[in-house]
Amino acid sequence: MFTGIVEELGTIKSIEGSKVRIGATKVLEDVQMGASTAVNGCCLTVVAWGDDWWEADVSDETFARTNLGALSPGDPVNLERPVRLMDRLGGHVVQGHVDAVGTIVNPAPDLRVSMDTALTRYVVEKGSITVDGISLTVVDALDDGFTCAIIPHTEDVTTLAHKKVGDSVNLEVDMMAKYAEKLLAGHLSND
Repeated sequence: MFTGIVEELGTIKSIEGSKVRIGATKVLEDVQMGASTAVNGCCLTVVAWGDDWWEADVSDETFARTNLGALSPGDPVNLERPVRLMDRLGGHVVQGHVDAVGTIVNPAPDLRVSMDTALTRYVVEKGSITVDGISLTVVDALDDGFTCAIIPHTEDVTTLAHKKVGDSVNLEVDMMAKYAEKLLAGHLSND
């Protein structure tokens, strides 16, 4: 479980087959074998580390369903360790399970992202959405995506400063909305 508050901007060091090496320091402070770390909002498992890097094994399924497969050495990535029960929940509840890959239509600070229209029902004005692991508040829910107003601090400490029109971003919609829909499905008509 994550909060969507990025702790560190890491760097892709290498991608060799299923093994991804990421340059980082902050997220290594209390690292353990098998620990979870969100990379652009995608929960990965630490399988090796050194003083300024760590590695994860990434499945073909994860490469196919996220923007991780499009990354190259030198690319920046958003990193976050999982929340602990004693931590503040500064963003919103994020699972690290990417729902879809969206496309930047307009970069920060007036961010606009297009997304699969099957997921737009979970996006509401003033609701939460996760973009590359960043907890953001939706300004406008659109038929084909959404907009968010990005403050300078968020732009400076995340990958949003590097994103341009046409770039891909990992999206995770609010899981509470998905659970509510499932719970109410038997009570709602399909009219």
